[in-house]
Amino acid sequence: MKKEKKEKKELVILTGVSGAGKSSAMGFLEDFGYYCIDNLPLVLIEDFINVLCTSDEYPKSAVVVDIRATRNFDVLLEKTAILKKHDYTVKIIYLDIRTREAIKRYRLTRRKHPLSEEFSGDLEKAIRAEKELLGTMRSNANHIIDTTDIVTSQLRSRLTEIVLGSDKGIMNIHCLSFGFKYGIPTNADFVIDVRCLPNPYWVEELRNKTGLDKEVYDYVFAFDESKDLLARLIDMVDFLNPLYIKEGKSQIVFAIGCTGGKHRSVAFAEKLKAHFEKRWDNVSVHHRDIERT
Repeated sequence: MKKEKKEKKELVILTGVSGAGKSSAMGFLEDFGYYCIDNLPLVLIEDFINVLCTSDEYPKSAVVVDIRATRNFDVLLEKTAILKKHDYTVKIIYLDIRTREAIKRYRLTRRKHPLSEEFSGDLEKAIRAEKELLGTMRSNANHIIDTTDIVTSQLRSRLTEIVLGSDKGIMNIHCLSFGFKYGIPTNADFVIDVRCLPNPYWVEELRNKTGLDKEVYDYVFAFDESKDLLARLIDMVDFLNPLYIKEGKSQIVFAIGCTGGKHRSVAFAEKLKAHFEKRWDNVSVHHRDIERT
């Protein structure tokens, strides 16, 4: 007789700065099938943990805990650690936001910050104090999401990766080739200069072709220094991308430049795109200056 697979048990602790999007995040977790409780006081968290330890009724649960509920987060961590003895996975997701953006959101919504009265209405001081109080939770977080520059759909995608286990659709990678003689792209996160490599422009039969042509492509990567540079770039970005995801970044633009933006940079952008497509779903390429004369 086939043994029935036991359902995985998990508690997600959703915490972070006021105004960073915890309410939206909790709504997404409910969509994912989690039993969610917002603003649960510390005195009741212990009771809830006892329920989880003695019952299988809530195998997927999430609680929003912040400075409204407690300021003794060490006790909270001690209490939730008990669940690990009962085959629970405990994940702490911390939503962060830059102070200036938090102030902007509060002024738009006209909501009251939990520490507003303590600082006589000084919103900036209240937010900074809140971040200090939440330091323990941030340092113990499994995942930190900075929501300053991401939209609601990106937050949902990030949470999908965290709780459902796949991040293939989270990172949006754009490879952009350009010519330095026409200026550096302003939207680039990384600018990679490949002008140090042999230039196909000086080969007469390649001059009027581009990095999209096989002859130019093969020429660029016929040199050991090109292969070595590519390998080093791939090692670096493969190391960095997961770290960016953990910090909440969901889009990276790699700008690869050569002199005119037609040969070496195009070949490298295509090569990087081919590599990224093996790991990520959302990969694109654009050759900004390839049509210039």
